[in-house]
Amino acid sequence: MFERLTKDARAVIEGAVEQARSGGARTVDAEHVLLALLDSEGGRASFALSDLGLGESRDAVREAVGEARRRAGLTRAEADALAGLGIDVGEIVARVEEAHGAGAMTGDAGSPGRWSGGRPRFGRGAKDVLERALRVALGRGERSVGGEHLLLALTVLPGVAGEVLADFGVTFEEVTRVCPSAHSARSAEK
Repeated sequence: MFERLTKDARAVIEGAVEQARSGGARTVDAEHVLLALLDSEGGRASFALSDLGLGESRDAVREAVGEARRRAGLTRAEADALAGLGIDVGEIVARVEEAHGAGAMTGDAGSPGRWSGGRPRFGRGAKDVLERALRVALGRGERSVGGEHLLLALTVLPGVAGEVLADFGVTFEEVTRVCPSAHSARSAEK
């Protein structure tokens, strides 16, 4: 899989690993890929994010991701569903943090076995992003996986990253609109 990544996509994945490390996370997750995409420069994904207005909303996106991680990675939709059952996720988070400190439910800093042997582990979310990005690239007639494919994958996968992107108007359709595939561009030229 990694041999199919473009230089840009490899930089995003390296950035995701660094995001996880700097946050004290045990694993690299989809949210770390999103944060790395926000920091990336010069690639098709960064241009798409800028075109969609996320350039000026980076801090708000980071804050939304941080809040979801505080809720143990629950999306707002999941928290709302639990509220419908009488479970107040905000209250649970407050009590856990009161007893164990801020960010206790993130599963990040202070967790045993964070980085075994100096090599990060990729969580299910990050693996799903990579797998879906490959499918998106192949579906668009492209042989390599670029940062734009990682971004497109994040928009279609369930979870915090996709929900946060949607909240800021970054959907599969919008990314495709501002970042058409090379294959589609070649077809349009003929």
